[in-house]
Amino acid sequence: MMRPRVYLDHNASMPLRAAAKAAMIEALDVIGNPSSVHAEGRRVRQLIDGARRDVAALVGADPARLVFTSGATEGAMTLLTPHWTMGRASLLFSRLYVGASEHPCVANGGRFAAEQVSVIPVGTDGVIDLAALQVLLQAHDHAAGLPLVAVQAANNETGVVQPVEEITAIVRAAKGTLIVDAVQAAGRLPIDLDAGFGDYLILSAHKIGGPKGVGAIASSSDVLMPAPLIRGGGQERGHRGGTENFSGIVGFGAAAREALGEIPQMPELEEQRQALEAEIVQLVPDAVIHGMTAAKRLPNTIFFTIPGMKTETAQIAFDLAGIALSAGSACSSGKVGASAVLSAMGWDGEGALRVSFAPATSAQDLAQFTNALGTLAARRTGRNAA
Repeated sequence: MMRPRVYLDHNASMPLRAAAKAAMIEALDVIGNPSSVHAEGRRVRQLIDGARRDVAALVGADPARLVFTSGATEGAMTLLTPHWTMGRASLLFSRLYVGASEHPCVANGGRFAAEQVSVIPVGTDGVIDLAALQVLLQAHDHAAGLPLVAVQAANNETGVVQPVEEITAIVRAAKGTLIVDAVQAAGRLPIDLDAGFGDYLILSAHKIGGPKGVGAIASSSDVLMPAPLIRGGGQERGHRGGTENFSGIVGFGAAAREALGEIPQMPELEEQRQALEAEIVQLVPDAVIHGMTAAKRLPNTIFFTIPGMKTETAQIAFDLAGIALSAGSACSSGKVGASAVLSAMGWDGEGALRVSFAPATSAQDLAQFTNALGTLAARRTGRNAA
């Protein structure tokens, strides 16, 4: 009998939650354009605004300052621009500072030219070098424009959590603005945007069990806003043109409600991660688990290297054993190669494998993973002995 497949790639995309699927199916039968003033249009608008409240609640944001997008990449492109407005006045950010281990959608600099982007180094633990950030911002030429800083709340590969509140204080002291990529952190860490967790957040629905193709940006103030990336009929209060993705948005809202309810389960998930890491090291004593020296990591993420074994070989072996995991970011056209995150952390060895799971992942699922790892480790030992 064929064993069921085990999905351990939740950081790439979490399976669609039943509640999100049900909300989307129901939405497909609701007629009307949310911009229409008749009863049908008002009904659609009401459901969108309800989802807006649910997504905002997940990150401690004001629903009135949350804008829906097509996903995190569009959110990053919208926010990473030199051109902003403060009320009716134009405002210029002359330089963008990004963490060295950022996701490609932020690392590419958005609408900034390459020569306008500076990189903030990270330590061997993957944490932003706060002293280096301060030096960069102290040297910033305010006469040319303001500094814009963008960092991840939690890394998508290593799970390393950044000290966002400390970074926020440093950036604000330098009269800058902080954009936080909260894609991996939302639903896994408590987030309160209005309590100093950055100035703007980037979110993605499918990372928390919502549908693909919808995301959001949230702001801590409505005073400062970026020049729109997509202009059109004035939807989303003029910040993002185009008729809203109604079914996707309500699915996002349903997923956000459930994800918020799961946050109290995260300490238990962290215990599972720690136990699984211990088993990995027992089976592969020379395994390297990246980011372990950081003060905090996501409770569901393990990024590890098996020395002497090609990452692609290991990934294929797990896939053949019925286990889906990744070799890092899923946003590289399916390529398996050197991890830019590990390079930023000073690692020049082999690539790594990422295991990422969720509260719904069973003990049996994790046991199937460790069994496959044990088989792989035995083959490796045999080859080395030969």
